[in-house]
Formats: sequence, structure tokens, C-alpha cells
Amino acid sequence: MGIDLTLRHLRVVIAVADAGGYTPAARELHVAQSSLSRTVQEVEQRIGVPLFERTTRRVRPTLEGEEFLATARRLVGEFDTALNHFEGYLAGTRGSVSVAALPSLAGSMLPPVLAAFRRGHPEVAVSVKDGFSEEVLDLVVRGEVDLAVSVATQVPATLAVRHIAVDAFAAVLPSDHPLAAQEELRWADLAGLPFVAFERISSIRSYVDRVLAETGTRTGALTEARNIGAVAGLVAAGLGVSAAPSLVLPMMMFADVVMRPLVDPGVERDICLIHDPRRPMSRAAQALMQLLVSAGEREIATPPGVRWVPGEPGQA
Repeated sequence: MGIDLTLRHLRVVIAVADAGGYTPAARELHVAQSSLSRTVQEVEQRIGVPLFERTTRRVRPTLEGEEFLATARRLVGEFDTALNHFEGYLAGTRGSVSVAALPSLAGSMLPPVLAAFRRGHPEVAVSVKDGFSEEVLDLVVRGEVDLAVSVATQVPATLAVRHIAVDAFAAVLPSDHPLAAQEELRWADLAGLPFVAFERISSIRSYVDRVLAETGTRTGALTEARNIGAVAGLVAAGLGVSAAPSLVLPMMMFADVVMRPLVDPGVERDICLIHDPRRPMSRAAQALMQLLVSAGEREIATPPGVRWVPGEPGQA
């Protein structure tokens, strides 16, 4: 059977050792000396060895007492550290936050928001998981992340959605393409041109296909790619033109491509904050969610073609 001691037992023994006597320790702890002495005697009885010996001037630990004090200080220190961490968690200054996002949002819209968040919450660990829209929603549904930033065309009814930003679509062209001389392009200008498209699983593809169909624009030979870098590289190599939202464009700048706004019609993609209201949310996660909602008011920077929108009343 183990030794049965409480945190109070440990603190009293440490106080006596640090103060060098029972009287100053009792004064420091604001307790009666007789009560403090009984507590030390109780500890000694339970562990079976004396902890202190008296000299003419002060009380000092025995050899067993020194060993006990080392353990007691470590246990009390770990307890106090853990409790401080928990208090920070409750206050939103410590803990962790996990966010799921589309790759384009994780790479261009989230970084300045997370930088602002880190300035106010330097001890909060942040995890960002990127994926396609369905993958992002699955992470929220399964409770693997606190919140998500994504496009929200079809969201389960159990999740809360808040519209926070929009980004406009632009044409992506090889730098030497004849259409690159124009300041802006119509969707109809893409008719008959070889086209580099994102795979159908991408949320970008659904927007582009819908607008091309609505405008009656039929592109030429189609080349498909899964990720942003591949699309940019294929366009730069002359395999076709493409169309992408503004949050994607900064991630294409490594390639020899140019971007031109697409009009007639101007198309904007809705960016939403998504979370499960049934899942308990830490104060740190709540703080990040509020920062995303108020990013426009706080004038957090966005790439060209992107703008924050004010939240609508009654939304999550």
C-alpha cells in the first residue's frame, strides 16, 4: 500500500525547510505553529522516517528529509505548472487550436490571421490541416478540428456556417499569350482555347464549370491537374489557359503566368467559417473564431481580389 499524502502535506514540509524552522514557516503560511508541527509529524509517521533535526539555531532536513524534499518540490512544481496551464487554457492564453482549410486558404488567407492571433496568444499551439472541401467538412464532422475555413456549397445541417470573405475569379494565362495584353477578360474570351482545369473534386472546378455553362462558353482541349502548383506549371508550359479565384493566385506566382480579372460576369467565391456547435470549444478556439469574424474590422491584410465581409446577424 502506498504512502498516503496530500498536496498540503508537501507544501508544509517545503515551507519548514525553506524557512528554517516551524515558527517562521507557520507565520508565512498563516497557520498556528502547533497545527504545522502536527502536520509534519503526520508526514513522518506515514513515511516512517524523521524529516528534520533541530540544531541550536534552526531546523534542518535529515538525509531522508533532503530526499523527500526533492520529490516534494518536483511534485508541487509539476502540479502548480499544470494548474497554471489549465488556468491559461480557461483564459484562452494557452492550449491548442486546430483549423481545417482549403489549400488556397491555408496558404494565403489564414497566415496573416494566424499571425495576428499569435501576437495575442503567444502560448497557444495552432494546427492547420488542409484538404479539398469534402475532406475539410469531414474533419469538422468527425470532431478532429475546432473549426474550418472553406467554401460552403453543401454543408451538413448539424454544422454552423458564417460567411466571412469573398474572392473574385481571374484568368490565368502564359505570360506570352495574346490575351495577356488585355487588362481584363470576359469568360467568353476563353471559348475554343485549350484549358487547364482543376480536378472535379476541387471546389474551384464546380465554380468554373457552372460559369462556363451559364455563359455558353466551350473551351478547347482539356488538361486536368489536382493541385495549384501543377495547374500553374501546365499553364506556363502552354498547355492552356485557366481560371482560378484570387486566393489561389499568389500560390501560382512561381510560374511564368499572368492573371487578368474575369468579368461578364464577375464571379466571387464565398469563403465561410464552419464549426460544429455541439462540440465544446476552448476559449482559445473561440478567440480565433472571433478574430476571423472581425478580420475586416481589424484590417487584416488580404491578397488582391479578396475582401472580408461583415458577419450576418444570427449566424454562428
